[in-house]
Amino acid sequence: MDEPELTPKLLLQAYASGIFPMAESQDDPTVFWVDPSRRGILPLEKFHISRSLRKVILSGRFQSRFNSDFAATVAACAEREETWINATIFDLYIALNRMGFAHSQEIWEDDELVGGVYGVALGGAFFGESMFSRRTDASKVALAYLIDRLRLTGFTLFDTQFITPHLRSLGGEEIDRSVYLDRLEQALLLQADITTLPAPQTPQDVIQRNTQTS
Repeated sequence: MDEPELTPKLLLQAYASGIFPMAESQDDPTVFWVDPSRRGILPLEKFHISRSLRKVILSGRFQSRFNSDFAATVAACAEREETWINATIFDLYIALNRMGFAHSQEIWEDDELVGGVYGVALGGAFFGESMFSRRTDASKVALAYLIDRLRLTGFTLFDTQFITPHLRSLGGEEIDRSVYLDRLEQALLLQADITTLPAPQTPQDVIQRNTQTS
């Protein structure tokens, strides 16, 4: 039996079931599903902004933008020697962005895109897909703004798929698949809107709110 065509709708159904797609490399046309026994998450209330990152955010060197250039953000995430983002996956996320499900939190320095993270929002769950950094700490700044946005807009789950030393240093942790699926089920019942902020996101506000919750 042939595999069903990988469409944006099928991709959303996969996320809601707790699985996500990857490719072996940028040049490999095939896509496979991943369902880790241990899942990486970044608890929104445990995100850690170090003193050095605090200084970077407050310096005003970087500007935060949301969904300003989604395609460029995904392309930048794929610009590495080893990447799981092939042409099929790239096109799917572009489609999800146009449908209002995929989003990018970007960091700009003047008029140059220097860091960012993108992912998929469903209910009160955000599935972080990939991030990149062309300047020191730019991806960390992007995460700080993204997590502040998720808190403000009613999200309860930030899925990082896997855990890395980088994410662990920011408060990330691993949980069993069964625990993850329970949290995902609860998050999907919510109706969070990541696009509408109820409060400003100035550097000072981001730092203050993080201090209050972490």
